[in-house]
Amino acid sequence: MAESAKPGLRIREGDCAVLKRDEVFKAVLVLRRRKVIFEKQWFYLDNAIGHIYGTTFEVSSGGSLQPKKKMEETTTETKEAGTDNRNIVDDGKSQKLTHDDIKALKDKGIKGQEIVQQLIENSTTFRGKTEFAQDKYIKKKKKKYEAVITIVKPSTRILSTMYYAREPGKINHLRYDTLAQMLTLGNIRAGNKMIVMETCAGLVLGAIMERMGGYGSVIQMYPGGGPVRAATSCFGFPESFFNTLYEFPLSKVDSLVSGTFSSETLPSEPEYNVPVEEESNGSLDEKQTLIQETEEESSTEAVMESNETEEQETMDLAAEDTEYKESKEKGNKENIREKQRKQQERRRKLVETAALLEEKNADGLIVASRFHPTPLLLSLLEFVAPSRPFVVYCQYKEPLLECYTKLREKGGVINLKLSETWLRNYQVLPDRSHPKLMMSGGGGYLLSGITVTVEKVQSNVSSLEAQKIEEPTSKKRKLQELDC
Repeated sequence: MAESAKPGLRIREGDCAVLKRDEVFKAVLVLRRRKVIFEKQWFYLDNAIGHIYGTTFEVSSGGSLQPKKKMEETTTETKEAGTDNRNIVDDGKSQKLTHDDIKALKDKGIKGQEIVQQLIENSTTFRGKTEFAQDKYIKKKKKKYEAVITIVKPSTRILSTMYYAREPGKINHLRYDTLAQMLTLGNIRAGNKMIVMETCAGLVLGAIMERMGGYGSVIQMYPGGGPVRAATSCFGFPESFFNTLYEFPLSKVDSLVSGTFSSETLPSEPEYNVPVEEESNGSLDEKQTLIQETEEESSTEAVMESNETEEQETMDLAAEDTEYKESKEKGNKENIREKQRKQQERRRKLVETAALLEEKNADGLIVASRFHPTPLLLSLLEFVAPSRPFVVYCQYKEPLLECYTKLREKGGVINLKLSETWLRNYQVLPDRSHPKLMMSGGGGYLLSGITVTVEKVQSNVSSLEAQKIEEPTSKKRKLQELDC
C-alpha cells in the first residue's frame, strides 16, 4: 500500500524505462501502440502502463504483456538426482522432443514454463545428473524459452551497466565502479556548483545530476557545436533538473581566462538577417500581387471564350493557390521567429554561464573525455575555488602520468593520487561460491586531488624555513653532540 501511494513508482506513458532480462538491459520510451524489440522478442508496452516499476511481465501471443504470477515451488517431492555426471554422454540423442515439436508447442500458445517442464520430462539423462547440473539445465532452458522481462526505473548503476555491456566505446570504457569512485572523490552532493567536461554520451553528467537531486548548478563544458546528452535523457529527469544545468563551449575558455571574453563573440545569428527576411517577404508579396493581376486578366479572357463552369473552376484553383501560399508564408515567418527566440534564449543562457564561471568559485571539477586531460585540466582548474576536489578519468594511465607531472611542477594542488579500480564478480550459491570466470580486464584510471592557493603554499614553505633558521642554540648544541 505504501508503494502504490507514490505516483513516481508507477509506469506512465512518456516515461523513460529500462527493460531487464537476466543481466541484459535496454532503455526505451514508454509509448502506446509502439513495437519494442528486445532479446529477439517483440511486444507492446501498453499493458505495462499503470503498474509499479520492478514488475515482471510475460510476453503472450500478439505481443501483449501480462504480469507474471509467482509460482509456488512444491518442496514435498524430493528431487531424483545422480551422484556424478561421469556416465552422461552429450551425443544429442537424450532429448526426445525435436525442434518441430517445440515449434508446434509455441504455435499452440503454450507458455515457456510448460515447454521447459516437457523438456525435462522428455530428457533421458536429466534424472542422472547431479542436483547442481539439473539447476543449471533448468536455468539454461528458462532463459531460452521463457519470454519474461522486468521493467525497472533508470538509475546510474543500471544505465552505466547497460552502456558498459552494450556500447562501452561510447562511454570511453567507463565501468560503473569507476564512476562510483568519481562521484565519491568529487564530493558530489546537493547544493554544489560543479563543472563537468565529459564525452561519455552524457552518462557522467546524468550521474552528477541524479546525485545532486536538482539542487545547485552544473556547468557542462562541451567541444564542437553542442553537448551530447543521449544517456542523460535516459534518466528521465523532470524539467526542474534542467533549469540548473548550464553549458559553455570549450573554444571560449581561453578568452574567459584571459579576460578578453565578450558576449558579442558568442555564436548566434546576426541581427541584420531580420530586416532582410522582411524585405524578401515584401518582394514576395509584390510578386504574388502581380501574379494575381495576370491571373485576373487571363480569367477575363477565359470568360469570353469559355462557359460559366470553367470560370468557376479557375477561380477556385486560384483561391486555393493563394491560400496555400499565404499559409506557407505564415509558417515560414513563425519558424523564423521561433528560431530567433531560441537563439536569443541560448545566447542569454551562455552569458549567464560565463558569469558563473567568472566567479571562479566552483565546488568541484569532473573530467572524463577522449581528449588529452592535461590542457583541459590546467585551463578548467582556474574556475575552481581553493580546497575543492577534482577528478580526471582516462582509459589509459600514460596521459594521466603526464598530467600528474605537470600538476606537481605547476603547484596549486595537493593530495594528488593516481589510482586504478579493480573489480571481481562472485557467484554466491550454496556450496559453490567462487569468482566468476568472465571478468572485466580494466576499468580505467583516476587522477584526483584538492586545489589550494599558490600564495598560501609559498607562505607556508617560507614560514617553515624561517623556523629552521630560528632554532634555539640549545637545540643546535644537542644536535651537534648527537652527530659527534
